[in-house]
Amino acid sequence: MSKELLTRLLAGTLPDPDGSGPLSVPVRAVEIAPSLAGREASLVAALGLGARLAVVSDGATRRALGARVAAALGQGSEVVFDKAPAADMATVEQLRLRTKGSDALVAVGSGTINDLCKYASFLDGKPYAVFGTAPSMNGYTSVSAAITEHGHKKSLPAHVPLGVFLDLEVLSRAPIRMIRSGLGDSICRPTAEADWLLAHLLFDRPYRTAPFRLLAGDEGRLLANAKALVSGDIGAMEILARTLVLSGLGMTICGGSYPASQGEHLISHYIDMLGDPAWPASFHGEHVAVTTLTMARLQQETMAGGNPVLQPTSIDEAELIRHFGAELGTSCWEGFAKKRLDGGQARELNRKLAGEWPEIRRRIGAATRPLAELEAALHAAGAPTRSTEIGVPREFYRRAVLHAREIRDRYTFLDLAGDAGSL
Repeated sequence: MSKELLTRLLAGTLPDPDGSGPLSVPVRAVEIAPSLAGREASLVAALGLGARLAVVSDGATRRALGARVAAALGQGSEVVFDKAPAADMATVEQLRLRTKGSDALVAVGSGTINDLCKYASFLDGKPYAVFGTAPSMNGYTSVSAAITEHGHKKSLPAHVPLGVFLDLEVLSRAPIRMIRSGLGDSICRPTAEADWLLAHLLFDRPYRTAPFRLLAGDEGRLLANAKALVSGDIGAMEILARTLVLSGLGMTICGGSYPASQGEHLISHYIDMLGDPAWPASFHGEHVAVTTLTMARLQQETMAGGNPVLQPTSIDEAELIRHFGAELGTSCWEGFAKKRLDGGQARELNRKLAGEWPEIRRRIGAATRPLAELEAALHAAGAPTRSTEIGVPREFYRRAVLHAREIRDRYTFLDLAGDAGSL
């Protein structure tokens, strides 16, 4: 069913469940197959990217697939980062300079390589395509790029690849931690939807069901087959790969990362921005695995009780800047200030919560999955479930949960609990 949905979505014949006509995305081709060996050149040629192609990889992704892609394309140039690059503005500018004479970019990698190519090609008005080397994140087909700018990790507007090509044999050979990372990045759908729906129900902010309908057919099977993912099962890998692609397309349909990035990602971003560089390296999806369980627990406990009673937001600009520092704090305040509650807003929300909490709780509850089910899937795959398993000390993690809502303007259960004094 999900495979058919993907085909119809790319063809522009899938009805929008929110009633705005057929759904459409700018991605022209998605190929998920047991092997793409020998088809690389024809897949790229069908996109009409131009004659001068820059194949971009790093040392690890070139060994995994990049050399094969570059040899198959046969012309253009190769850009190979000597070491694993950082997804920051300095590296974006370096990539733009190194691909200045190209018509298009062909990324060969996963999270960082894809984001760098996505954003650099967007700034230069060039198309790009991507050959994935690991099922580690859902950003292949999203319309934004996770780029760090002046120490602040941001989700910046970008564009999608015209083609996404996933060789399941290559993905299955990825480091096991990257496979677990992809599961972790996928498992946050229930918590992200709950947060987004909460903001819709409290503030009438935009919300769509389309991105979640795309994932519904595979989600149960993905959770049930989590152990098979890390044992080389191609069928389980296909489910994960399709989930990652459809999750990214859901973000593209919505014009932002809202359906896949809410409170759990805010906690992860806080760790990225303020964590100690000396801590052991960890993948984004490993963070999200842990932070999703935190958000699921917070949401479950909040909805188990009576309606929250909110107070005006106590955090002010000076306090926030003291915590984050002048440069980062000023940037964070621009977003956080938009959702702070004054006395009148708190009273109005309390009236709404007093009258509508049972219905709010019912609707959000219908969109979630039990914490125990999410935790069991992560355990089955050997993925991290506690902060210490991703190298983050407990006391720092507690600060991350407490202050993550201050990073940007998205209203989540972190805000609800924070203003209710229960965070």
